Amino acid sequence: MIVRIAGEGQFRLPDEDAERLNELDNRAVGAVDAGDEPGFRELWAQMLDLVKTDGQDLDGDELAESDVILPPRDISFTEAQAEFTGEGLIPD
Repeated sequence: MIVRIAGEGQFRLPDEDAERLNELDNRAVGAVDAGDEPGFRELWAQMLDLVKTDGQDLDGDELAESDVILPPRDISFTEAQAEFTGEGLIPD
């Protein structure tokens, strides 16, 4: 799975991590729906950490279509309320 973090680049995430990322995404949607900003922040940090830690940074010269585009690291909670809805960033 190719994941782009807006403003940070693209990462090739191992297939076994895709399910974990989707689970975190679904939980982040739940936190946003509940108005739980601290809960959302924790889950958002875990999502970014998973991609950055387990993902392989794609060379800037390598062009690949992103399967998932994550918002910037500094997304506001108000912006998250518009992004993290329904099935979230990663459709089931």
